[in-house]
Amino acid sequence: QVQLVESGGGLVQAGGSLRLSCAASGSILNIYVMGWYRQAPGKQRELVARTASGGSTNYADSLKGRFTISRDNAKNTVSLQMDSLKPEDTAVYYCHADMLVSGSRYRRDYWGQGTQVTVSS
Repeated sequence: QVQLVESGGGLVQAGGSLRLSCAASGSILNIYVMGWYRQAPGKQRELVARTASGGSTNYADSLKGRFTISRDNAKNTVSLQMDSLKPEDTAVYYCHADMLVSGSRYRRDYWGQGTQVTVSS
């Protein structure tokens, strides 16, 4: 069974930092893209950052300079360093992976269960 397991969420004061981590496990043949999305109450899920296996990265424009994504292809992990956090960063953060797994003909999206990040003012 393929899983994405997140860790590292929590409560932090404005201006503080948090680091989220996500590990993919199971019969994985290839991970094309790994990244993070977030969903605040009453809002749609939005892209935070993502990175392809070749190393290219994309960030939400509003988060550039504060958030940094990194990936370890050998360990099937992706991390998100979040600095200078603001109350508006409060959301559930979801790990995402575009993967091809054993027994599947096509790659598809997989999601973690989500981890809560709360930034107090």
